[in-house]
Amino acid sequence: MKITLIYGDGIGYEVIRATEEIIDAVTDKIEWEIMEAGAEITDKYNTPLPEETLESIRRNKIALKGPTATPVGQGFRSVNVEIRKKLDLYANLRPLKSYEGVETLYKDIDLVIVRENTEGLYIGEEEMIDHETAVSKKIITKNASERIVDFAFKYAEKNNRKKVTAAHKANIMKFSDGLFLEASNMVAEKYPEKEYDSKIIDAMCMELVMKPHNFDVVVAPNFYGDILSDLCSGLVGGLGYAPGANIGDECAVFEAVHGTAPDIAGKGVANPASAILSGCMMLEYIGMYEEAGEIISALKEVFANSKQMYGKNGMLNTNKFKEEIIKKIKKIA
Repeated sequence: MKITLIYGDGIGYEVIRATEEIIDAVTDKIEWEIMEAGAEITDKYNTPLPEETLESIRRNKIALKGPTATPVGQGFRSVNVEIRKKLDLYANLRPLKSYEGVETLYKDIDLVIVRENTEGLYIGEEEMIDHETAVSKKIITKNASERIVDFAFKYAEKNNRKKVTAAHKANIMKFSDGLFLEASNMVAEKYPEKEYDSKIIDAMCMELVMKPHNFDVVVAPNFYGDILSDLCSGLVGGLGYAPGANIGDECAVFEAVHGTAPDIAGKGVANPASAILSGCMMLEYIGMYEEAGEIISALKEVFANSKQMYGKNGMLNTNKFKEEIIKKIKKIA
């Protein structure tokens, strides 16, 4: 099958190329269609997101993507946001799991953040009403809220998760977050076999830091979900160990969730774990569970014997990391 492959900016080529080679070590059934996106190709195409890249994803239905640079302030909003918008990738899925050998504050973390991707504060409807005042609109709809909460419950069903928790601030934002909470409560009634509760976002953040094992699947509006995703990434070692996917009814894009790290690009010291784990999510999504399991088993071995990730200079070595995983997959001691 054909899958769109986007290296992205900065360290994107290194981490996605490593993932590509690892996936090729477990299957020969994937044909990669390499496309471009990101700040580095803007001059070439007069846009960081060429239409042919979007067409490739629409055609292939699946993409694996590296990090892309996001301009701050004025200009093109974000390649990620545009891809989600153009392809209606309404669900951002971030499974967060701790691994032996990766330094964390807690052991046995295993939770999932499901973030609404298409509305809220990130729709880009903002303006300057005078030189000293900016206004940003927060749009919450019943349909989008029900859709994302239903996605969270279906994910819980498919993956044997026991509980779904909805994040909100309905005590203050009574109309917008109130609507999201109302939709969450309604959808939860359709899944009586699953535990369900809701929590005010600030209280939830505190509890996640103090008692993260209380949570299983968390579903949240766009802005809150963005914050929760990074907060929970910190619980498992940082963004370098956090996979991610953006999923719609027609297409899905799997991506490393960290930044482009231009300061280390090309030096061979980038951590490819986020990209590799995202690649495993992709394999599971297309039904290649055995292949994904082989990679994850090898990855766990490398994590547990962390010196295998590092070069002679004591720094993480991207190529060595990749080669150790491939060696374990092929059972070459």
